[in-house]
Amino acid sequence: MSQQWKAVCNVADIPVLGARVVKRAAKPDVAIFRNSEDKVFALLDRCPHKGGPLSQGIIFGERVACPLHNWNIQLDSGSAVAPDEGCTQKFSVKVEDGMVFLDAEELNTLAIEVKAV
Repeated sequence: MSQQWKAVCNVADIPVLGARVVKRAAKPDVAIFRNSEDKVFALLDRCPHKGGPLSQGIIFGERVACPLHNWNIQLDSGSAVAPDEGCTQKFSVKVEDGMVFLDAEELNTLAIEVKAV
C-alpha cells in the first residue's frame, strides 16, 4: 500500500527551535518541531511521563525538554532519554518544496500511550 501524505504547514511556519501543533478531532494533538539544523520531526504532543505538552518545551539538538518536569525526549524516536523511561508516538514526516507532510494513515490512528511508572 502506498503512503498518503497530508500537507500540514510550510517549514517557514515553524520557528527555528520551535514547534507548531496539528489538531486532530477527538485525538491527541501532534507537535511538529524544527531544530537549529532545519530538521523537522513530528511527535504526539504528550510527554510519556505526565502528558506535558512537548510543543511548549525547549528544543536542543534532536531533543525536546518537556516543560513540566524537564524530561528529555528524542525527536527522531519519541523515546525518553535515560535515566527516564517511556516513549511517545512519532509520526513519519516528509519535507518537499518547503512544505511539511505527515503520513495520513498515521494521523488517523489513535495514539497508544506508554507511561513510565
